[in-house]
Order: sequence, then C-alpha cells, then structure tokens
Amino acid sequence: MRDAARRDATRWDAASWAKVPLLGFDTETTGVDVRRDRVVSAALVRRDATGSHVRTWLIDPGIEIPAAAGAIHGLTTEHVRAHGAEPGPALDEIADEIAAALLGGSALVAYNADFDLAVLDAELERHGRAPLAQRLGGAVRPVLDPMVLDRMADPTREGGRRLVDLCEHHDVVTGLLHTADADALATLDVLERVISASPALAAAGPQELHDRQAVAVAAWRAAYHARKAAEAAQSVLDALMALPGSAPVLTTP
Repeated sequence: MRDAARRDATRWDAASWAKVPLLGFDTETTGVDVRRDRVVSAALVRRDATGSHVRTWLIDPGIEIPAAAGAIHGLTTEHVRAHGAEPGPALDEIADEIAAALLGGSALVAYNADFDLAVLDAELERHGRAPLAQRLGGAVRPVLDPMVLDRMADPTREGGRRLVDLCEHHDVVTGLLHTADADALATLDVLERVISASPALAAAGPQELHDRQAVAVAAWRAAYHARKAAEAAQSVLDALMALPGSAPVLTTP
C-alpha cells in the first residue's frame, strides 16, 4: 500500500481519477444484522480503461430468506437452494478477487461500505475462511463510499441519500436496483459523478479520501450521539418540570 500512498502525494484531478482502476462491490443479504444475516448474492464490477466487467455470485445461505428481504431483492429460499453455490467457496472467491484488486492498485467502491465489508467478514469467519485484512496483510483500503463522499461534498443538501436518491440527483441512469450487479454498477457511476462535481474531492487521491471518510464518519457519529444525549437530558428535565409542585431547580437564571 506504500506505492498507493505515494501516488496520493502527487497532484490529483478529474483526469487522473479517470485512470484509477475501480472495483465495485455489492451484496444482497437475508437481513441487516451483519453478525446474524447471510449473503445470498454478490457482485464485483471491475472498471478500468477497457470498460466494466461484471462477475456475480448466487449463494445458498443455508437458512430461510425472510419474506421482507426477498421482497427487496427478489430472491427466494427455493431459488437459491436450487441454483445457489455453497457459501464457503463462493465467499473465498469474492474475498480473493477483492484482495487481488486492492493489492494491484485498485480502489474498492461500495455504497454503505461498512455494511457490505462487515457482513462479508462475518460470513468468512462463519465458514472458517480468512478475513480480508489477513489476505491483504493489513488494512482493507482504499475503500470509497459514495454515500459518505456525497455528504462530504454537499453536507447541507436536503433529501435522502439512498442509492436511488443519489442516482436521481446525479442523473445516473440505473437498471433494476436491489440486484447486486445493478447496485454495484450504479455505485460506480455515482462515485464518478460525485468526484467530477467536487474539485475538493477530485484533488485528493483514493488513499487520502479513504482517510477523510473515516474522519467525517467519526465526526457525524459523535455529533449524533451528542444530540441524542442532549435530547435525553431534556426529556428528563421536561418530565421533572411536569411533576406537581416542581420548582425549576435544574435551570439557570
């Protein structure tokens, strides 16, 4: 990863970003609990000067697919049992491709990347396979998350920041979202639009943006928890003030 860090020390712009090989990644799962739920489909989209190259996996998770999850991605227990691959080998292939791409100088791109990477590592552990960091011999990076980068570039914009929202805002034409391959392709397209629309982001390389994302997410989480703590304290004060005979002893003049 030292070579990648040195590349980030050079001057970056939209033209240099166009030369960066990218690997889009998305999963569809049985739910949103990264420790309990399972991967049922995944896609990796390699994008470079030759175009976009898609590889997909359909996986039998070994458990029932809840109706709520199936309603989102369209996969049923019966279908994956009949046509899905065994989880262990399939997950190994996915992790190997990601590791090879990162070691080869690509940037990994995923929407809400924390979820996809966490559920992948949990699945690898479940099936006795090496986690991504072990395959890489270090941190999993650079990872670019358009959801985070879009908020960094335009923090005050109103409206949602789901993938479909960003596709609409950035005029990205999509296929059938909530399939792993369509989501991975759309995520790559959104990343390109976000970077090209923000000179501040375009001036940083993938390694630097990886670090900036981590700082931004930590700040947002701290602000969220501080806000929730203040709301909880205010709720307690309101309850005390509502008691019969209460005096405003907890307030200041």
